[in-house]
Amino acid sequence: MIPTPVPALMPPMNPAAAGVLPSGIGELIAYGADREGLIPLWVGEGDRPTPAFIGEAAARAIRDGHTFYTRMLGIPPLREAIADDVAAVYGGPAEPERIFVTVGGMQAFQVALAIAAAPGDEVVIPTPTWPNFFGAIAAHGARRVMVPMQFDPASGWALDVERLAAAVTPATRAIVLNSPANPTGWTASRDDLRAVLAIARRHGLWIIADEIYGRFSFDPAHAALGRAPSFRDVWEPEDRDRLLFVQNFSKNWAMTGWRIGWLEGPVALGRIVDGLVLYGTSGVATFLQHAAVAAIREGGALVAGQIAQAREGRRILVEGLGRLPGVELPPPAGAFYAFPRVPAEPDARRLAMRLVDEANVGVAPGTAFGPGGERFLRLCFARGAADLEEAVRRLAPVLAR
Repeated sequence: MIPTPVPALMPPMNPAAAGVLPSGIGELIAYGADREGLIPLWVGEGDRPTPAFIGEAAARAIRDGHTFYTRMLGIPPLREAIADDVAAVYGGPAEPERIFVTVGGMQAFQVALAIAAAPGDEVVIPTPTWPNFFGAIAAHGARRVMVPMQFDPASGWALDVERLAAAVTPATRAIVLNSPANPTGWTASRDDLRAVLAIARRHGLWIIADEIYGRFSFDPAHAALGRAPSFRDVWEPEDRDRLLFVQNFSKNWAMTGWRIGWLEGPVALGRIVDGLVLYGTSGVATFLQHAAVAAIREGGALVAGQIAQAREGRRILVEGLGRLPGVELPPPAGAFYAFPRVPAEPDARRLAMRLVDEANVGVAPGTAFGPGGERFLRLCFARGAADLEEAVRRLAPVLAR
């Protein structure tokens, strides 16, 4: 995407702000969003509205007068509910004092970045990955160091730990690791996590761990855990001071539009996060936090349903597209995205626009996700089976040409 020139008469601006470009995903949405009957698989959200019991909790909180300024780190009932959930999923105990409520996972990442790196510092990040990481790092004035992962058409994606280690320089301050990964579905093994932790420990680096898709795990090797491996499985107590976990309510609880997330980190950071939230957003609306409590306390069946729907969606796309000639789609181990490669098409952006025009299906071009994403497309499968089956029916003749 060619950046729009800054008008000559515009006053001087922060170069970091001027360098933040729109997402390549947004370009495709602008291109095709108004097409009648289009099936939108280009963004990372499902088609299930937030269940009524969560909305009713928000309405009840408003009626009860929970409409005043809130605590910057989150209301105690929500921090306690999150800590209980973390303990239940990953093994406890978890401390509510380590939980800092934010306006979505995006603010959680921005706060983590502000803690870990100063403008001009380097942040190492494996790619392809979520493009919002790139934009946030650039807006912060830090330098992103992108480390392409390895792709095998049969086995899928793998992290090159030696290449990651070689990317660390004296200017590096943090490693960002997203597992299960958007867009690839790559899921770190415990050995991968130990290796990254060892690199961070050796150089005194922060790890910003995005484990938002941790419950969307389809690898039989992880079935006993009921989730993907986590840094929580391999850390030692002395490592905690340099581990920051980014999380949100969007994926598990069908709350993408609510913009609620959290950062988990050392208790000692509470005072710093308090200030960063205060001067950023001044906290999450109080009544929304009460709704988030209800989501956790009453949403077990909802989360299970989300995962089951994604599992079936994965099967439909992998079976429907992975068998097409000229399409390479190893089953993703986690998250809820298919990331097929079309080797014959060197321009993923052009192909994505063709799919809007010829198949009336919206997908994201792999180029939006950084080095290594060329010739790939991302399709979200957190949707109902009927939509995905129809999407496959439409896509197949175009991709097979």
